[in-house]
Amino acid sequence: MKSPEDQDTIKRCRVLVIGGTGVFGSRLVEALLKKPEFEVLAAGRNADKLNALCKQLGDGTPVVLDSNAADLEERLLEIDPDITVDAAGPFQAYGNNDYRIAHAALNAGSHYLDLSDDAGFTSGIRALNDSALAAGKTVLSGVSSVPALSSAAVDHMRPSFEEIDLIESAILPGNRAPRGLSVIQAILAQTGQPISAIRDGKPAKVTGWSGLRRHHLQTAPGTKPISTRWSSFIGAPDLELFPEAYQARSVLFRAGLELSVLHLGLWVLSLPVRLKILSSLRPLARLTQTVATWFEGLGTDRGGMDIAVSGKGRDGRSLTRRWTLIAQNGDGPHIPALAAEILCRKLQRNEVLPGARPCLGEISLQEVEQAAASLDTSTFEDSITGDTVFERALGRDIEILPQAIRDLHRVFDLRKWTGEASVERGTHFIVPLVCMLAGFPPPAESLPISVTIERKNGSETWTRRFGAHKMVSVLSCRNAAGSGVVTERFGPMAFDIHLKAKDGGLSYPVVKGRVFGIPVPRFCLPLSDTLETAADGMFRFKVEISLPLVGRIVRYEGWLRPDT
Repeated sequence: MKSPEDQDTIKRCRVLVIGGTGVFGSRLVEALLKKPEFEVLAAGRNADKLNALCKQLGDGTPVVLDSNAADLEERLLEIDPDITVDAAGPFQAYGNNDYRIAHAALNAGSHYLDLSDDAGFTSGIRALNDSALAAGKTVLSGVSSVPALSSAAVDHMRPSFEEIDLIESAILPGNRAPRGLSVIQAILAQTGQPISAIRDGKPAKVTGWSGLRRHHLQTAPGTKPISTRWSSFIGAPDLELFPEAYQARSVLFRAGLELSVLHLGLWVLSLPVRLKILSSLRPLARLTQTVATWFEGLGTDRGGMDIAVSGKGRDGRSLTRRWTLIAQNGDGPHIPALAAEILCRKLQRNEVLPGARPCLGEISLQEVEQAAASLDTSTFEDSITGDTVFERALGRDIEILPQAIRDLHRVFDLRKWTGEASVERGTHFIVPLVCMLAGFPPPAESLPISVTIERKNGSETWTRRFGAHKMVSVLSCRNAAGSGVVTERFGPMAFDIHLKAKDGGLSYPVVKGRVFGIPVPRFCLPLSDTLETAADGMFRFKVEISLPLVGRIVRYEGWLRPDT
Protein backbone atom coordinates (compact mmCIF):
# COMPACT_ATOMS: atom_id res chain seq x y z
CA MET A 1 0.00 0.00 0.00
CA LYS A 2 1.38 3.42 -1.01
CA SER A 3 2.11 5.95 1.69
CA PRO A 4 0.41 9.38 1.62
CA GLU A 5 3.74 10.82 0.45
CA ASP A 6 3.88 8.38 -2.48
CA GLN A 7 0.28 9.15 -3.43
CA ASP A 8 1.05 12.88 -3.60
CA THR A 9 3.83 12.20 -6.13
CA ILE A 10 1.59 10.19 -8.53
CA LYS A 11 1.14 12.16 -11.76
CA ARG A 12 -2.38 13.45 -12.03
CA CYS A 13 -4.24 13.41 -15.35
CA ARG A 14 -3.78 16.84 -16.94
CA VAL A 15 -6.97 18.14 -18.57
CA LEU A 16 -6.93 21.26 -20.73
CA VAL A 17 -10.40 22.84 -21.10
CA ILE A 18 -10.51 25.27 -24.04
CA GLY A 19 -13.33 27.74 -23.48
CA GLY A 20 -12.81 27.27 -19.76
CA THR A 21 -14.56 30.51 -18.83
CA GLY A 22 -17.63 29.79 -20.97
CA VAL A 23 -21.03 28.74 -19.68
CA PHE A 24 -20.36 25.02 -20.07
CA GLY A 25 -16.57 24.99 -19.96
CA SER A 26 -16.49 26.68 -16.56
CA ARG A 27 -18.88 24.04 -15.19
CA LEU A 28 -16.61 21.29 -16.48
CA VAL A 29 -13.59 22.96 -14.87
CA GLU A 30 -15.50 23.19 -11.60
CA ALA A 31 -16.57 19.52 -11.73
CA LEU A 32 -13.09 18.20 -12.55
CA LEU A 33 -11.44 20.27 -9.83
CA LYS A 34 -13.46 18.29 -7.29
CA LYS A 35 -11.70 15.10 -8.44
CA PRO A 36 -8.19 14.71 -6.95
CA GLU A 37 -6.99 12.65 -9.91
CA PHE A 38 -7.12 15.66 -12.26
CA GLU A 39 -4.89 18.65 -12.82
CA VAL A 40 -7.18 21.15 -14.54
CA LEU A 41 -6.04 23.91 -16.88
CA ALA A 42 -8.69 26.48 -17.86
CA ALA A 43 -7.83 27.96 -21.25
CA GLY A 44 -9.16 30.99 -23.09
CA ARG A 45 -8.23 34.31 -24.64
CA ASN A 46 -9.03 36.59 -21.69
CA ALA A 47 -6.46 36.42 -18.89
CA ASP A 48 -8.58 38.44 -16.47
CA LYS A 49 -11.56 36.09 -16.83
CA LEU A 50 -9.32 33.05 -16.44
CA ASN A 51 -7.68 34.39 -13.31
CA ALA A 52 -11.05 35.34 -11.85
CA LEU A 53 -12.45 31.86 -12.51
CA CYS A 54 -9.54 30.04 -10.90
CA LYS A 55 -9.66 32.42 -7.93
CA GLN A 56 -13.41 31.85 -7.57
CA LEU A 57 -12.99 28.08 -7.70
CA GLY A 58 -9.95 28.15 -5.44
CA ASP A 59 -7.91 25.97 -7.77
CA GLY A 60 -7.03 25.37 -11.40
CA THR A 61 -4.37 26.80 -13.66
CA PRO A 62 -5.23 29.66 -16.03
CA VAL A 63 -3.79 29.30 -19.54
CA VAL A 64 -4.07 32.10 -22.09
CA LEU A 65 -4.63 30.30 -25.38
CA ASP A 66 -6.12 31.29 -28.73
CA SER A 67 -7.38 28.18 -30.48
CA ASN A 68 -7.35 30.10 -33.80
CA ALA A 69 -3.68 31.04 -33.50
CA ALA A 70 -1.15 29.62 -35.97
CA ASP A 71 1.00 28.28 -33.15
CA LEU A 72 -1.80 26.19 -31.55
CA GLU A 73 0.03 22.91 -32.07
CA GLU A 74 3.24 24.26 -30.56
CA ARG A 75 1.32 25.58 -27.55
CA LEU A 76 -0.33 22.20 -26.95
CA LEU A 77 3.04 20.47 -27.19
CA GLU A 78 4.29 22.92 -24.58
CA ILE A 79 1.25 22.43 -22.29
CA ASP A 80 1.39 18.64 -22.72
CA PRO A 81 -2.21 17.76 -21.73
CA ASP A 82 -3.39 14.18 -21.30
CA ILE A 83 -6.91 15.19 -22.35
CA THR A 84 -7.90 18.23 -24.42
CA VAL A 85 -11.53 19.35 -24.24
CA ASP A 86 -12.95 21.91 -26.67
CA ALA A 87 -15.86 23.54 -24.85
CA ALA A 88 -15.70 26.77 -26.84
CA GLY A 89 -17.55 26.52 -30.15
CA PRO A 90 -19.72 27.57 -31.85
CA PHE A 91 -19.06 24.39 -33.79
CA GLN A 92 -21.37 25.48 -36.61
CA ALA A 93 -18.72 28.11 -37.43
CA TYR A 94 -15.86 25.63 -37.55
CA GLY A 95 -16.92 23.90 -40.72
CA ASN A 96 -17.27 20.15 -41.15
CA ASN A 97 -13.58 19.67 -41.97
CA ASP A 98 -12.06 22.07 -39.44
CA TYR A 99 -10.56 19.75 -36.87
CA ARG A 100 -7.40 21.74 -36.16
CA ILE A 101 -7.82 21.46 -32.38
CA ALA A 102 -8.31 17.69 -32.56
CA HIS A 103 -5.28 17.35 -34.89
CA ALA A 104 -3.17 19.49 -32.57
CA ALA A 105 -4.27 17.42 -29.57
CA LEU A 106 -3.32 14.14 -31.27
CA ASN A 107 0.06 15.53 -32.33
CA ALA A 108 0.61 16.57 -28.73
CA GLY A 109 -0.12 13.01 -27.54
CA SER A 110 -3.49 13.96 -26.02
CA HIS A 111 -6.97 12.49 -26.07
CA TYR A 112 -9.58 14.89 -27.48
CA LEU A 113 -13.20 15.58 -26.50
CA ASP A 114 -15.53 18.33 -27.66
CA LEU A 115 -18.97 19.60 -26.69
CA SER A 116 -20.15 19.96 -30.30
CA ASP A 117 -23.86 20.30 -30.97
CA ASP A 118 -23.44 20.49 -34.76
CA ALA A 119 -24.49 17.45 -36.79
CA GLY A 120 -21.97 17.84 -39.61
CA PHE A 121 -19.03 18.53 -37.34
CA THR A 122 -19.80 15.66 -34.96
CA SER A 123 -20.44 13.11 -37.70
CA GLY A 124 -17.36 14.19 -39.66
CA ILE A 125 -14.99 13.49 -36.76
CA ARG A 126 -14.67 9.93 -38.12
CA ALA A 127 -12.19 11.33 -40.65
CA LEU A 128 -9.60 11.37 -37.85
CA ASN A 129 -10.05 7.70 -36.98
CA ASP A 130 -6.83 6.44 -38.62
CA SER A 131 -4.78 9.18 -36.98
CA ALA A 132 -6.35 8.48 -33.58
CA LEU A 133 -5.76 4.74 -33.83
CA ALA A 134 -2.16 5.28 -34.91
CA ALA A 135 -1.61 7.50 -31.88
CA GLY A 136 -3.49 5.12 -29.57
CA LYS A 137 -5.75 7.99 -28.51
CA THR A 138 -9.49 8.62 -28.23
CA VAL A 139 -11.21 11.39 -30.19
CA LEU A 140 -14.90 11.92 -29.38
CA SER A 141 -17.21 14.63 -30.69
CA GLY A 142 -20.60 15.57 -29.25
CA VAL A 143 -19.62 14.92 -25.63
CA SER A 144 -22.55 16.93 -24.33
CA SER A 145 -26.32 16.81 -23.88
CA VAL A 146 -26.47 15.63 -27.49
CA PRO A 147 -25.67 13.07 -28.60
CA ALA A 148 -23.83 11.73 -25.52
CA LEU A 149 -26.64 12.04 -22.95
CA SER A 150 -29.48 11.58 -25.42
CA SER A 151 -27.94 8.35 -26.79
CA ALA A 152 -27.47 7.06 -23.23
CA ALA A 153 -31.22 7.54 -22.70
CA VAL A 154 -32.11 5.84 -26.00
CA ASP A 155 -29.80 2.91 -25.21
CA HIS A 156 -31.60 2.55 -21.90
CA MET A 157 -35.07 2.46 -23.50
CA ARG A 158 -34.31 0.60 -26.75
CA PRO A 159 -34.68 -2.99 -25.41
CA SER A 160 -38.43 -2.38 -25.01
CA PHE A 161 -38.95 -2.01 -28.78
CA GLU A 162 -39.24 -4.35 -31.72
CA GLU A 163 -39.20 -1.39 -34.13
CA ILE A 164 -38.46 2.30 -33.51
CA ASP A 165 -40.66 4.73 -35.44
CA LEU A 166 -39.62 8.02 -33.83
CA ILE A 167 -36.94 9.41 -31.54
CA GLU A 168 -37.78 12.96 -30.51
CA SER A 169 -35.73 14.99 -28.06
CA ALA A 170 -36.24 18.44 -26.59
CA ILE A 171 -34.13 20.81 -24.50
CA LEU A 172 -36.03 23.53 -22.61
CA PRO A 173 -33.74 25.68 -20.40
CA GLY A 174 -35.03 28.01 -17.73
CA ASN A 175 -35.04 31.69 -18.61
CA ARG A 176 -32.54 32.56 -15.88
CA ALA A 177 -29.92 30.16 -17.23
CA PRO A 178 -26.77 31.96 -18.52
CA ARG A 179 -26.83 32.75 -22.23
CA GLY A 180 -23.43 32.10 -23.77
CA LEU A 181 -22.72 33.91 -27.03
CA SER A 182 -21.70 30.70 -28.80
CA VAL A 183 -25.04 29.06 -27.92
CA ILE A 184 -26.97 32.07 -29.22
CA GLN A 185 -24.88 32.07 -32.40
CA ALA A 186 -25.59 28.37 -32.90
CA ILE A 187 -29.36 28.89 -32.55
CA LEU A 188 -29.49 31.97 -34.80
CA ALA A 189 -27.36 30.26 -37.46
CA GLN A 190 -30.16 27.67 -37.85
CA THR A 191 -33.23 29.86 -37.35
CA GLY A 192 -35.27 30.00 -40.56
CA GLN A 193 -32.79 27.74 -42.36
CA PRO A 194 -33.52 24.27 -43.78
CA ILE A 195 -32.28 21.52 -41.46
CA SER A 196 -31.62 18.00 -42.71
CA ALA A 197 -33.54 15.25 -40.96
CA ILE A 198 -34.80 11.73 -41.56
CA ARG A 199 -38.56 11.21 -41.60
CA ASP A 200 -40.20 7.91 -42.50
CA GLY A 201 -36.77 6.55 -43.38
CA LYS A 202 -36.08 9.16 -46.06
CA PRO A 203 -34.13 12.44 -46.16
CA ALA A 204 -36.32 15.41 -45.35
CA LYS A 205 -36.03 19.08 -44.45
CA VAL A 206 -37.48 20.91 -41.49
CA THR A 207 -37.12 24.65 -40.95
CA GLY A 208 -35.14 25.85 -37.96
CA TRP A 209 -37.40 27.30 -35.25
CA SER A 210 -40.57 26.18 -37.07
CA GLY A 211 -43.09 23.55 -36.00
CA LEU A 212 -44.41 25.46 -33.01
CA ARG A 213 -45.72 23.10 -30.36
CA ARG A 214 -46.56 23.31 -26.68
CA HIS A 215 -44.21 21.03 -24.76
CA HIS A 216 -44.63 19.63 -21.27
CA LEU A 217 -41.79 18.12 -19.22
CA GLN A 218 -43.09 15.33 -17.02
CA THR A 219 -41.94 15.28 -13.40
CA ALA A 220 -42.07 12.68 -10.68
CA PRO A 221 -45.11 12.67 -8.36
CA GLY A 222 -44.64 15.19 -5.57
CA THR A 223 -42.20 17.28 -7.65
CA LYS A 224 -43.17 20.77 -8.71
CA PRO A 225 -44.10 20.55 -12.40
CA ILE A 226 -42.50 22.62 -15.14
CA SER A 227 -44.98 24.84 -16.92
CA THR A 228 -45.85 24.00 -20.51
CA ARG A 229 -43.57 25.84 -22.91
CA TRP A 230 -43.28 26.42 -26.63
CA SER A 231 -40.80 24.31 -28.58
CA SER A 232 -39.59 24.37 -32.19
CA PHE A 233 -37.40 22.34 -34.52
CA ILE A 234 -33.66 22.89 -34.28
CA GLY A 235 -30.63 20.99 -35.54
CA ALA A 236 -28.59 18.51 -33.49
CA PRO A 237 -26.19 15.61 -34.15
CA ASP A 238 -28.99 13.20 -33.24
CA LEU A 239 -30.74 13.99 -36.54
CA GLU A 240 -27.84 12.58 -38.54
CA LEU A 241 -26.60 9.84 -36.22
CA PHE A 242 -29.67 8.20 -34.68
CA PRO A 243 -31.42 6.89 -37.84
CA GLU A 244 -28.53 4.53 -38.57
CA ALA A 245 -27.48 3.83 -34.98
CA TYR A 246 -30.99 2.85 -33.85
CA GLN A 247 -32.72 2.01 -37.16
CA ALA A 248 -35.19 4.77 -36.34
CA ARG A 249 -37.72 5.66 -39.02
CA SER A 250 -37.88 9.34 -37.95
CA VAL A 251 -35.66 11.51 -35.74
CA LEU A 252 -36.61 15.04 -34.66
CA PHE A 253 -35.09 17.50 -32.23
CA ARG A 254 -36.67 20.50 -30.51
CA ALA A 255 -35.62 23.39 -28.33
CA GLY A 256 -37.65 25.99 -26.51
CA LEU A 257 -37.39 29.18 -24.50
CA GLU A 258 -39.30 29.50 -21.26
CA LEU A 259 -40.78 32.94 -21.98
CA SER A 260 -43.33 32.90 -24.78
CA VAL A 261 -42.42 36.45 -25.79
CA LEU A 262 -38.83 35.36 -26.51
CA HIS A 263 -39.69 32.06 -28.18
CA LEU A 264 -42.41 33.51 -30.40
CA GLY A 265 -40.31 36.61 -31.03
CA LEU A 266 -37.55 34.42 -32.45
CA TRP A 267 -40.14 32.59 -34.54
CA VAL A 268 -41.19 35.97 -36.02
CA LEU A 269 -37.54 36.84 -36.66
CA SER A 270 -37.18 33.60 -38.62
CA LEU A 271 -39.69 34.75 -41.24
CA PRO A 272 -37.31 37.06 -43.17
CA VAL A 273 -34.83 34.19 -43.42
CA ARG A 274 -37.51 31.79 -44.66
CA LEU A 275 -38.58 34.39 -47.22
CA LYS A 276 -34.92 34.87 -48.32
CA ILE A 277 -34.98 38.53 -47.27
CA LEU A 278 -32.11 37.83 -44.86
CA SER A 279 -29.46 35.18 -45.38
CA SER A 280 -28.95 34.49 -41.66
CA LEU A 281 -29.73 35.84 -38.20
CA ARG A 282 -26.27 34.97 -36.88
CA PRO A 283 -24.95 38.57 -37.20
CA LEU A 284 -27.66 39.54 -34.68
CA ALA A 285 -26.18 37.32 -31.96
CA ARG A 286 -24.80 40.07 -29.70
CA LEU A 287 -27.93 42.18 -30.09
CA THR A 288 -30.07 39.13 -29.30
CA GLN A 289 -27.96 38.42 -26.24
CA THR A 290 -28.44 42.00 -25.05
CA VAL A 291 -32.20 41.88 -25.56
CA ALA A 292 -32.37 38.55 -23.70
CA THR A 293 -30.66 40.12 -20.68
CA TRP A 294 -33.56 42.59 -20.38
CA PHE A 295 -35.77 39.62 -19.43
CA GLU A 296 -33.33 37.90 -17.08
CA GLY A 297 -35.40 38.65 -14.01
CA LEU A 298 -38.45 36.87 -15.41
CA GLY A 299 -39.18 33.18 -15.61
CA THR A 300 -37.38 30.56 -13.53
CA ASP A 301 -34.07 28.76 -13.23
CA ARG A 302 -35.81 25.41 -13.86
CA GLY A 303 -35.26 23.65 -17.14
CA GLY A 304 -34.66 20.22 -18.53
CA MET A 305 -34.54 17.83 -21.42
CA ASP A 306 -36.53 14.81 -22.44
CA ILE A 307 -35.99 12.01 -24.90
CA ALA A 308 -38.99 10.07 -26.21
CA VAL A 309 -38.76 6.80 -28.15
CA SER A 310 -41.88 5.57 -29.94
CA GLY A 311 -42.58 2.50 -32.01
CA LYS A 312 -43.77 -1.08 -31.90
CA GLY A 313 -43.25 -2.63 -28.50
CA ARG A 314 -42.23 -6.23 -27.90
CA ASP A 315 -45.92 -7.14 -27.49
CA GLY A 316 -46.81 -5.73 -30.92
CA ARG A 317 -48.65 -2.69 -29.56
CA SER A 318 -47.53 0.88 -30.05
CA LEU A 319 -45.32 2.13 -27.23
CA THR A 320 -43.78 5.44 -26.19
CA ARG A 321 -41.11 5.55 -23.51
CA ARG A 322 -39.81 8.87 -22.22
CA TRP A 323 -36.85 9.85 -20.03
CA THR A 324 -36.86 13.35 -18.54
CA LEU A 325 -34.20 15.23 -16.61
CA ILE A 326 -35.11 18.37 -14.65
CA ALA A 327 -32.48 20.80 -13.30
CA GLN A 328 -33.15 23.75 -11.00
CA ASN A 329 -31.50 26.27 -8.69
CA GLY A 330 -29.05 27.27 -11.42
CA ASP A 331 -27.73 23.76 -12.09
CA GLY A 332 -29.03 23.54 -15.67
CA PRO A 333 -25.73 24.65 -17.32
CA HIS A 334 -23.94 21.77 -15.55
CA ILE A 335 -25.89 19.20 -17.59
CA PRO A 336 -24.04 19.67 -20.94
CA ALA A 337 -20.74 19.18 -19.08
CA LEU A 338 -21.73 15.88 -17.41
CA ALA A 339 -20.70 13.65 -20.31
CA ALA A 340 -17.24 15.26 -20.56
CA GLU A 341 -16.75 14.85 -16.82
CA ILE A 342 -17.71 11.16 -17.03
CA LEU A 343 -15.47 10.52 -20.03
CA CYS A 344 -12.47 12.31 -18.53
CA ARG A 345 -12.73 9.90 -15.60
CA LYS A 346 -13.10 6.90 -17.92
CA LEU A 347 -10.13 8.00 -20.03
CA GLN A 348 -8.06 8.44 -16.89
CA ARG A 349 -8.89 4.81 -16.03
CA ASN A 350 -8.17 3.61 -19.61
CA GLU A 351 -11.80 2.48 -20.05
CA VAL A 352 -12.43 4.06 -23.48
CA LEU A 353 -11.38 2.48 -26.77
CA PRO A 354 -9.07 4.48 -29.04
CA GLY A 355 -10.28 5.88 -32.36
CA ALA A 356 -12.27 8.87 -33.59
CA ARG A 357 -16.07 8.79 -33.58
CA PRO A 358 -19.22 10.62 -32.50
CA CYS A 359 -20.05 10.14 -28.82
CA LEU A 360 -22.75 7.50 -29.15
CA GLY A 361 -23.15 4.81 -26.52
CA GLU A 362 -19.96 5.81 -24.71
CA ILE A 363 -21.68 6.43 -21.36
CA SER A 364 -24.64 4.84 -19.61
CA LEU A 365 -27.72 6.48 -18.17
CA GLN A 366 -26.69 5.16 -14.76
CA GLU A 367 -23.37 7.01 -15.06
CA VAL A 368 -25.22 10.19 -16.03
CA GLU A 369 -27.53 10.00 -13.04
CA GLN A 370 -24.62 9.23 -10.70
CA ALA A 371 -22.64 12.23 -12.02
CA ALA A 372 -25.70 14.46 -11.54
CA ALA A 373 -26.28 13.26 -7.96
CA SER A 374 -24.50 16.30 -6.49
CA LEU A 375 -26.66 18.67 -8.54
CA ASP A 376 -30.22 19.78 -7.88
CA THR A 377 -31.69 17.51 -10.52
CA SER A 378 -34.37 14.86 -10.78
CA THR A 379 -35.18 12.28 -13.43
CA PHE A 380 -38.45 10.71 -14.43
CA GLU A 381 -39.44 7.85 -16.74
CA ASP A 382 -42.85 6.97 -18.07
CA SER A 383 -44.41 4.70 -20.68
CA ILE A 384 -47.59 4.96 -22.71
CA THR A 385 -49.05 2.00 -24.61
CA GLY A 386 -51.57 2.29 -27.43
CA ASP A 387 -51.25 6.06 -27.94
CA THR A 388 -51.86 6.34 -31.68
CA VAL A 389 -55.19 7.73 -32.90
CA PHE A 390 -56.63 4.36 -33.95
CA GLU A 391 -55.28 2.47 -30.94
CA ARG A 392 -56.78 5.03 -28.55
CA ALA A 393 -60.12 4.66 -30.30
CA LEU A 394 -60.14 0.87 -30.62
CA GLY A 395 -58.39 -0.05 -27.39
CA ARG A 396 -57.51 -3.75 -27.18
CA ASP A 397 -59.79 -4.47 -30.18
CA ILE A 398 -56.96 -3.40 -32.46
CA GLU A 399 -55.08 -6.56 -31.51
CA ILE A 400 -57.49 -8.73 -33.52
CA LEU A 401 -56.64 -6.88 -36.74
CA PRO A 402 -54.07 -8.19 -39.25
CA GLN A 403 -50.56 -6.78 -38.81
CA ALA A 404 -50.66 -4.85 -42.12
CA ILE A 405 -53.68 -2.83 -40.89
CA ARG A 406 -52.10 -2.22 -37.49
CA ASP A 407 -48.84 -1.10 -39.12
CA LEU A 408 -50.58 1.46 -41.34
CA HIS A 409 -52.31 2.98 -38.32
CA ARG A 410 -49.15 3.11 -36.17
CA VAL A 411 -48.16 6.72 -36.84
CA PHE A 412 -45.94 8.74 -34.49
CA ASP A 413 -44.48 11.20 -37.00
CA LEU A 414 -44.81 10.55 -40.73
CA ARG A 415 -45.65 7.48 -42.82
CA LYS A 416 -46.12 7.15 -46.56
CA TRP A 417 -47.80 4.27 -48.37
CA THR A 418 -48.11 3.78 -52.14
CA GLY A 419 -50.15 1.52 -54.40
CA GLU A 420 -52.90 1.45 -57.02
CA ALA A 421 -56.59 2.28 -56.98
CA SER A 422 -59.69 2.46 -59.17
CA VAL A 423 -62.33 5.19 -58.73
CA GLU A 424 -66.02 5.29 -59.71
CA ARG A 425 -68.53 8.10 -59.20
CA GLY A 426 -72.29 8.11 -59.02
CA THR A 427 -74.51 9.56 -61.72
CA HIS A 428 -76.77 11.92 -59.76
CA PHE A 429 -76.46 15.58 -60.80
CA ILE A 430 -75.42 16.60 -57.25
CA VAL A 431 -72.42 14.21 -57.20
CA PRO A 432 -69.87 16.64 -58.75
CA LEU A 433 -70.73 19.31 -56.15
CA VAL A 434 -70.41 16.88 -53.22
CA CYS A 435 -67.15 15.49 -54.60
CA MET A 436 -65.76 19.00 -54.98
CA LEU A 437 -66.64 19.92 -51.38
CA ALA A 438 -65.18 16.71 -49.95
CA GLY A 439 -62.20 16.57 -52.33
CA PHE A 440 -63.07 13.12 -53.72
CA PRO A 441 -61.03 12.04 -56.77
CA PRO A 442 -62.29 11.86 -60.38
CA PRO A 443 -63.16 8.46 -61.88
CA ALA A 444 -60.37 6.24 -63.25
CA GLU A 445 -59.98 2.54 -63.96
CA SER A 446 -56.46 2.37 -62.56
CA LEU A 447 -54.13 5.03 -61.22
CA PRO A 448 -51.25 5.30 -58.76
CA ILE A 449 -52.16 6.28 -55.24
CA SER A 450 -50.13 7.46 -52.29
CA VAL A 451 -51.27 8.05 -48.72
CA THR A 452 -49.11 10.22 -46.48
CA ILE A 453 -50.09 10.27 -42.80
CA GLU A 454 -48.55 12.92 -40.55
CA ARG A 455 -49.16 13.15 -36.83
CA LYS A 456 -49.54 16.65 -35.43
CA ASN A 457 -50.59 17.43 -31.86
CA GLY A 458 -52.28 14.08 -31.42
CA SER A 459 -54.22 14.15 -34.71
CA GLU A 460 -53.37 12.61 -38.07
CA THR A 461 -53.43 14.50 -41.37
CA TRP A 462 -54.10 12.09 -44.24
CA THR A 463 -53.02 13.32 -47.67
CA ARG A 464 -54.25 10.96 -50.39
CA ARG A 465 -53.01 11.46 -53.92
CA PHE A 466 -54.91 9.73 -56.71
CA GLY A 467 -52.61 10.48 -59.62
CA ALA A 468 -52.47 14.28 -59.68
CA HIS A 469 -55.56 14.73 -57.49
CA LYS A 470 -55.08 15.44 -53.79
CA MET A 471 -57.58 14.76 -51.02
CA VAL A 472 -56.83 15.80 -47.44
CA SER A 473 -58.62 14.93 -44.21
CA VAL A 474 -57.75 15.10 -40.51
CA LEU A 475 -58.51 12.22 -38.15
CA SER A 476 -58.56 12.50 -34.38
CA CYS A 477 -59.81 10.61 -31.34
CA ARG A 478 -61.74 13.10 -29.20
CA ASN A 479 -63.94 10.63 -27.40
CA ALA A 480 -62.98 8.42 -24.47
CA ALA A 481 -60.24 5.88 -25.11
CA GLY A 482 -61.73 2.59 -26.27
CA SER A 483 -64.94 4.24 -27.49
CA GLY A 484 -64.22 3.16 -31.05
CA VAL A 485 -65.03 6.64 -32.34
CA VAL A 486 -62.74 8.76 -34.51
CA THR A 487 -63.60 12.10 -36.08
CA GLU A 488 -62.66 12.75 -39.71
CA ARG A 489 -62.74 16.32 -40.97
CA PHE A 490 -62.88 17.37 -44.63
CA GLY A 491 -62.65 21.15 -44.65
CA PRO A 492 -65.93 22.47 -43.11
CA MET A 493 -67.39 18.96 -42.82
CA ALA A 494 -66.68 16.65 -39.87
CA PHE A 495 -67.97 13.12 -39.31
CA ASP A 496 -67.85 10.81 -36.32
CA ILE A 497 -67.00 7.26 -37.37
CA HIS A 498 -67.58 4.26 -35.10
CA LEU A 499 -64.77 1.89 -36.04
CA LYS A 500 -65.59 -1.81 -36.03
CA ALA A 501 -62.80 -4.40 -35.88
CA LYS A 502 -64.26 -7.69 -37.04
CA ASP A 503 -63.84 -10.54 -39.52
CA GLY A 504 -60.17 -9.75 -40.00
CA GLY A 505 -60.89 -6.22 -41.15
CA LEU A 506 -61.79 -2.70 -40.03
CA SER A 507 -65.02 -0.95 -41.06
CA TYR A 508 -65.87 2.77 -40.86
CA PRO A 509 -69.63 3.42 -40.41
CA VAL A 510 -70.58 7.10 -40.03
CA VAL A 511 -72.69 7.85 -36.93
CA LYS A 512 -72.73 11.67 -36.74
CA GLY A 513 -71.93 14.63 -38.95
CA ARG A 514 -71.47 18.40 -38.80
CA VAL A 515 -71.12 21.07 -41.47
CA PHE A 516 -69.63 24.36 -40.26
CA GLY A 517 -70.29 23.02 -36.76
CA ILE A 518 -74.03 22.52 -37.41
CA PRO A 519 -75.25 18.95 -36.77
CA VAL A 520 -76.42 17.05 -39.83
CA PRO A 521 -79.84 15.37 -39.39
CA ARG A 522 -79.52 11.61 -39.19
CA PHE A 523 -81.62 11.09 -42.34
CA CYS A 524 -79.12 13.24 -44.27
CA LEU A 525 -75.99 11.49 -43.01
CA PRO A 526 -73.76 9.92 -45.66
CA LEU A 527 -73.58 6.13 -45.66
CA SER A 528 -70.05 4.78 -45.46
CA ASP A 529 -69.31 1.25 -46.64
CA THR A 530 -65.60 1.34 -45.92
CA LEU A 531 -63.51 -1.72 -45.19
CA GLU A 532 -59.79 -2.31 -44.68
CA THR A 533 -58.51 -5.88 -45.06
CA ALA A 534 -55.22 -7.75 -45.29
CA ALA A 535 -56.12 -11.40 -45.81
CA ASP A 536 -53.07 -11.96 -48.04
CA GLY A 537 -50.73 -9.85 -45.90
CA MET A 538 -51.15 -6.74 -48.11
CA PHE A 539 -53.19 -3.75 -46.98
CA ARG A 540 -56.33 -3.43 -49.11
CA PHE A 541 -59.14 -0.89 -48.92
CA LYS A 542 -62.64 -0.44 -50.29
CA VAL A 543 -64.46 2.86 -49.75
CA GLU A 544 -68.01 3.61 -50.92
CA ILE A 545 -69.80 6.80 -49.87
CA SER A 546 -73.54 7.23 -50.57
CA LEU A 547 -76.23 9.75 -49.68
CA PRO A 548 -79.91 9.06 -48.97
CA LEU A 549 -82.09 9.74 -52.04
CA VAL A 550 -78.94 10.31 -54.10
CA GLY A 551 -77.17 6.97 -54.06
CA ARG A 552 -73.50 6.46 -54.68
CA ILE A 553 -71.24 9.50 -54.49
CA VAL A 554 -67.89 7.81 -54.95
CA ARG A 555 -66.37 4.36 -54.73
CA TYR A 556 -62.66 3.65 -54.71
CA GLU A 557 -60.67 0.57 -53.88
CA GLY A 558 -57.11 -0.69 -54.17
CA TRP A 559 -54.01 -1.71 -52.24
CA LEU A 560 -51.12 -0.03 -50.43
CA ARG A 561 -47.68 -0.98 -49.21
CA PRO A 562 -45.04 1.00 -47.28
CA ASP A 563 -43.14 3.43 -49.48
CA THR A 564 -39.49 2.49 -49.07
